[in-house]
Amino acid sequence: MFKTQRTNHHRPRRHRAKKAGLPPGSLVYVGEVKTPVPALSVIEYDDTGLAETHFPDLAAWRAHQSAHATRWLNLYGLQDATVMREIGTRYQLHPLVQEDILNTDQRPKVESYGDYLFVVARYLSYDADTLSVSSDQVSLVLARNTVLSFQEQSSGTFEPVRERLRSARGQIRKLGADYLAYALLDALVDQYFVVLEQLSVNTEELEDALLDKPNQASLQTLHQLRRATHNLRRAVWPLREVLNTMIRNEEGFFQPGTGVYLRDVYDHTVHIVESIEALRDLQAGMLDIYLSSLSNRFNIELRALTVITTLFMPATLVTGIFGMNFKHMPVLDLPHGFGLALGLMATIALIMVAIFWRRNWLR
Repeated sequence: MFKTQRTNHHRPRRHRAKKAGLPPGSLVYVGEVKTPVPALSVIEYDDTGLAETHFPDLAAWRAHQSAHATRWLNLYGLQDATVMREIGTRYQLHPLVQEDILNTDQRPKVESYGDYLFVVARYLSYDADTLSVSSDQVSLVLARNTVLSFQEQSSGTFEPVRERLRSARGQIRKLGADYLAYALLDALVDQYFVVLEQLSVNTEELEDALLDKPNQASLQTLHQLRRATHNLRRAVWPLREVLNTMIRNEEGFFQPGTGVYLRDVYDHTVHIVESIEALRDLQAGMLDIYLSSLSNRFNIELRALTVITTLFMPATLVTGIFGMNFKHMPVLDLPHGFGLALGLMATIALIMVAIFWRRNWLR
């Protein structure tokens, strides 16, 4: 059975005040520091081979020479604006693009800058202990033979893509940077399915708990699940338009063959959005279940109290009558008057119990 719990969940602080008053394009990191030291690496490949390099510092990266046609540069940790400025200068990224990469509260979007395509997406993870969805920004830059990816921290989401590159499985090495960009987006969307499944399981368990025995902890858990579902929806809903724009391929960044795969990711995103809406409807109905269960339990308790009170009313009436201060009153002078009064009270109570039972008031 699902166990409800109350947790203190704090929303992350983005520290936007650091950018107040600065001109557009200012490189100021807005977000939480999730990687102590930025880590820069590159994977270069083509259909003949692959080379993977991890750079200890910027000097090593500056001295590096490309060995293959297609390259994938990845950066973990965005808090060092110097690293971002170096990458932006080398690949001629617009200052606004660099600013958006460092501002980690962006909604999913896609923008074309002529020579490259800038894409913002969200990586999501679910914590079953706190019933919360955490979100990291993932920024992608797609040029003709290059993909740049910027992540707040290492999440392991792109590791299957790296393994496919290393082992030369499938056609990923034979195709260009546009297919690599598709593969990275597909990995993010696959993670959404994982989060959605975990949310659905916990929601169904909570529904059973609400039907069994609703309490204040159940209501708190329901609010946490609804907040988590809202965060999931915020990340997925704009991604549909992002993928739709990429499918139209007005700037020609994607080969015709890659468009088929982008449409597949779009279909997955639509599926997730529809599932999220169904989950939100279920959670909204669960609030009605909670209120109805409380109302039904209150009515049952009130009915029990009413029945008990009604059963004692005849006894109160009889004792009240015999307690009246009259000199001449029937039954008072009889030797068994007290027993007759008690018997009268019990008889009336039993008759009322029988009537209540036949009308299902005691069941």
